[in-house]
Parts: sequence; structure tokens; C-alpha cells
Amino acid sequence: MSRRGGRLRSGAITLAVLLVIGGGATGIYRLRQVQASETFPVAQAKKGEFLVIIRSRGELRALRSVMIYAPIVPQLRIAWLAPAGEMIHQGETLVKFDSSASEQQLQQKEAVLRQAQAALEQAIAQSRINAEQDKSDLEDARYTVEKAKLEVSKQEIVGQIQAEESKVDLALAEQHLKVQDATVALHAAADRSKEGSLRRQLAAAQLDVDVTNQRIAQMQIKAPISGFLVLNTNYSQGWIDAKPFKVGDSVFGGMSLAEIPDLATLQMEGKIEETDRGRIAVGQPTRVHVDSLPELNIPGKVGQISPLAEQSFEWPPTRSFKAWAPLLHPDPRLRPGMNGGMDIVINRIPEAISIPSKALFTRAARPVVYLADGGHYKPAEVQVLARNPDEIAISGIPANSMVALVDVEKQGPKK
Repeated sequence: MSRRGGRLRSGAITLAVLLVIGGGATGIYRLRQVQASETFPVAQAKKGEFLVIIRSRGELRALRSVMIYAPIVPQLRIAWLAPAGEMIHQGETLVKFDSSASEQQLQQKEAVLRQAQAALEQAIAQSRINAEQDKSDLEDARYTVEKAKLEVSKQEIVGQIQAEESKVDLALAEQHLKVQDATVALHAAADRSKEGSLRRQLAAAQLDVDVTNQRIAQMQIKAPISGFLVLNTNYSQGWIDAKPFKVGDSVFGGMSLAEIPDLATLQMEGKIEETDRGRIAVGQPTRVHVDSLPELNIPGKVGQISPLAEQSFEWPPTRSFKAWAPLLHPDPRLRPGMNGGMDIVINRIPEAISIPSKALFTRAARPVVYLADGGHYKPAEVQVLARNPDEIAISGIPANSMVALVDVEKQGPKK
């Protein structure tokens, strides 16, 4: 019985092995049938320099932007605005304000200035007349004194009474001369005081005219640099009704109306994951691309990296570093705020074989690709040298090989 049982067990084992071999052969046959009957998407393995990159998303920003402020002038109202988003050259008019009230004030202040000028000229003329009159009166007083001195000198040949009268007349004449001297000095001081007061009034009127002229000159704002106008939001009517500044809006002196970004200072601001921060450095080359202009591939270099990770306002919140890459040759169609990204080149592998990322698969815990040859697909083990988001550098297959973009062994027959 034991021998018979052993034979039965041996037969069962042999049968099981044959069944396994037959199942494997059937599977291989079916796989070959599928491979021979189906055509899978393929891609060519290219040989050349492979750029190892770190990809980041972000937006364009201008390193330099000039703000446009309203002048310090009361009662400002926008009368004209340059079209927002259109190219404006340096020196061209950006904003015009309503200057009718200031021009009316200028006419009034110029009238006051002319009146002050006339009053000063009249005072100067009157001062000259008074000076001439005082000079004449002073000469008369001096003449009287000299005449009285002459009469006093005759006291030896005239009577005593007449001599005393001559002395009295001399004293009176000298006293009158002193009074006339004081009168001349008083008139001169009064004229100088009045003239000084009128000159101050004239200077004040001239200052008012100059200030008004300056205000009128500030009613037009010129472009400080070439660029395009970005209008700010007017919150004077509240947050609910806030809109960009427009013609007819009243503004206050010093308000920020708009800004002109310097297009020559455009740079891409990208977010860098914390795991990638240690692999990038200032000066590494970049390739900047913009979503709205996919045909552009703009070279640049990493110019700055934030020293600390920053919290985002997205949900869920994330923390990331920021890197800025100035554009070496910015396109005139680029604008701040455009979404895009940059590929930071961290390494270069010469003469590498590159394939699309979805052409690499895992078989028995080893990386493989499926080589296409006349409708048949054969697995080939490869060595991964570097990975990018869209492509992988490998070795182990010839250049220009055609590799499948799907896992051939997992694909069944199409229905």
C-alpha cells in the first residue's frame, strides 16, 4: 500500500508540473498572439545631452515698477486717461486732470499781482516826489540859516537891538533846519516801510501765481519710463463698488493711480519644494516658458533664492521656497502676471539615451522597457541615470530604438 501511495503522489506531482508548464506555455503563446496581433503606441529613444531639471510653477514679475501718483493739488478730477494695457513711450501723456478751476484761480491771482505791482510803482513814484520836496525844503532851511549867520556877523556895524534880533533869527533858523532834517528822515523811513510792505505783497501775489502755474503744469502726468499703464483700484466709493480709476473720478493729492512695470526687468518667480531646495543654486541656467505663449523658450539664470520657506494662502496651505530667474532676452509680448514656469538645469549628462517617462516599467523589481521590433515587443532591462518630470535618462538599449508607451504584458486583446 505504501508503494502504491508513493506512486500516486509522484504521479500527482508530475501532473501538476505538467499543468504549470502547460499553463505557462499557453500564457506565453497568448502573449505572443497579442503582441503579434496588436500595435501599441511607441516612441523613439533619443541619444544626446540630457539636462537634469527641477521644474517649478510661478508667474512673471517686474523687478522694477514705477508708481504714478496724483499731484498735491486740491479738487482733482480725471479728464483723460491713456488706454490701459497699451504700450506707452517715455514722455507721453498718461493722465490729464480738469484744470478749469485752477485756470480761473490763475486769472484772479494774476489780477491781484498786477494790482500789487501798480501799487508798488505808485509808492516808488510818490517816494521820489517826497524826496525831492524834502530836499528842496532842506535846502531852503540851510539857506535861511546861512542868511541868519550873515546878519549876525553885522552886529559891529548895526545897533544892539538889531544884532539881538539877528541872533534870535539865527537860532530859529537852526532849529527849523533840525526839524527839517528830522522831517526828511521821517519821510524817507515811511517811504521805505511802505515800499517794503508793497514789495512783500507783490512777492506774495507772485508766489500765488507761480504755485497756481505749477498746479496747472501738474495737471498732466508724463510717462517716466516706457511700458504699459496698469490702473490701480479706486476704493474711494467703498470696497464693494471698488473699480479701476476711470475718466470722471475725483482723486486726492498723493493717491496711487497706476504703475508702469519696467518690461526690461521681467523675471520668473517660481515655487521650489523643500525637497528640491538643496539642489539649486544662484547662477544655474533656466528655461522659462509661459502658458499663453507656448512657443517661447526663454533662457535665464537663477538670480535669487528666498532664504526661508513661505506659507502659501492656498488650500490646503503649503510651505515652499521661492526662486527668481531674470530673463536674458525678454519677448515684447510678455507681461507681468502671466502664468508659467521654469526648468532649472542642475546637471548635464552627455551622450545619454532618453525616453519618455511613461515608457519605463518595473518587472521583477527591475526597470525595463519594451522594445518594438516588427510588431513584436521584447522586454529589456535598463539602468536609470536621471529622471525628469517628462523624460528619463537610461542606458542599456541602443539609440533610436522604438519603445512601447504601455505595459505590453498587462494589455489584453482589444475588443
